[in-house]
Amino acid sequence: MFIGIGTLFGVHPELLEQLGLLKGNNILNTHQHSNIHILRMKATTFNINQSITIYIYRIVGTSCQVIVETEEQVELSFSTTWNSSLEEKHVPLKIDKRFVLLRGSSGFYSYAIYEHLEGWPGFNLAETRIVFKLRKDKFHYMAMSDYRRRYMPSPNDRSPNRGKPLAYPEAVLLVNPVEPEFKGEVDDKYQYSCETEDLKVHGWISTDPPVGFWQITPSNEFRTGGPTKQDLTSHVGPTNLAMFVSTHYAGSDLVIKFKNREKWKKVFGPVFMYLSSTTSAREEPLTLWNDAKNQMLEEVGKWPYSFPASSDFHKAHERGRISGRLFVYDRFITDEKTPATSASIGLAPPGDPGSWQRENKGYQFWTKTDVEGRFSIKNVVAGTYNVYAWVHGFIGDFKNDSTITITQGCDIDVGDLVFEPPRDGPTLWEIGVPDRSAAEFYIPDSDRMYTNMFLANDHNRFRQYGLWERYAKLYPDGDLVFTIGQSDYKKDWFFAHVNR
Repeated sequence: MFIGIGTLFGVHPELLEQLGLLKGNNILNTHQHSNIHILRMKATTFNINQSITIYIYRIVGTSCQVIVETEEQVELSFSTTWNSSLEEKHVPLKIDKRFVLLRGSSGFYSYAIYEHLEGWPGFNLAETRIVFKLRKDKFHYMAMSDYRRRYMPSPNDRSPNRGKPLAYPEAVLLVNPVEPEFKGEVDDKYQYSCETEDLKVHGWISTDPPVGFWQITPSNEFRTGGPTKQDLTSHVGPTNLAMFVSTHYAGSDLVIKFKNREKWKKVFGPVFMYLSSTTSAREEPLTLWNDAKNQMLEEVGKWPYSFPASSDFHKAHERGRISGRLFVYDRFITDEKTPATSASIGLAPPGDPGSWQRENKGYQFWTKTDVEGRFSIKNVVAGTYNVYAWVHGFIGDFKNDSTITITQGCDIDVGDLVFEPPRDGPTLWEIGVPDRSAAEFYIPDSDRMYTNMFLANDHNRFRQYGLWERYAKLYPDGDLVFTIGQSDYKKDWFFAHVNR
């Protein structure tokens, strides 16, 4: 079996052209018929009269430059810079989007440098992402985890004569799909959402030719909202997304709000668009999915990449490392400090306990503690941070009292950190487990009218459409009553707070 698409720079032109990813030997074709949409943005600007302009547009470079051209690498820059003549037409940003091809690499890398220069007017940036729209006649199988991978409905199935709109535009009941097997399913892109800490590889597979198109994100340091933030992946289109900034599942707290004259710069990416193939169209899609996961592990091992030509991307030797040990001290449980096992601990810009969940302008770096509470966070971009953490089974957020300054090449041992959960007395009773998840509560079966079988027995079944409607049907005469000492939260506590 062969995995890979390889020529001089690892991408076979004839195969790309067959898939609609290449037009006229230009892999990043920007003409109307192109199937690739590179960068999109949703932003809000304010003029002197306080009127609001909302932009949703594709970011197109006004200047092209070959940054690197060697036997081993090609790097292209497509940049655009705001000026006062563009006020109320474009958002005030300088954007430099880069594309990199490496010899022998089956795919290409993309990253972008966003900059808001001092003196420029303020605005709100709600969303920015890379979007790939693939050929709907070729890519039919989607995978974003071992549990959520499947043949997908066609975008035509969402049309008015084939689908019935539901409570929000993204959800459509398939009543007359092209393929009968999808009849009765709900197509809803939010069913394929994922927590950022697990969002490392997803994509699409074509069976003719047998090719996989994958987006690999080796680091989440540049994403907003921390590791528990959820976001979109792939969905019917066929659409593949690399979300950098979004308000999904979070709301306005994660809108990046720039003040007038505020200076800011951030690098998003690189992400790797990986192309793979097999020698036989009869092979299971699982073959290409497993290969994509292996490639993801390889990319993670190479982070931070050494090849980006922009000096704004911090290489490994420019970064630092911290290590230490986290304990929990809860005097109502024990008089001893206990190691915080499998706690989430990270560095994020200075703020209050839990502020990392709303942080959106800087970088974040997270890991898990071991069984002894020890942790090491490497490859941290130079800057000033707080250490934040939360521990499974304990309420509250940890934040260290002092900030930590990371410098080039530093290796800082912060020693023992102690988290004291906030409480005023011993626990008399509790419902559930403090774990930032509702997984332990009662998740009802979905209405048979809206059931998607691929989620029916999956740990993501809470993503089934319409579960909020089940509450009123389960408790038609009033809200549920939970009796301490008698009720079982696994069966008697509805997993979500909903209106009747």
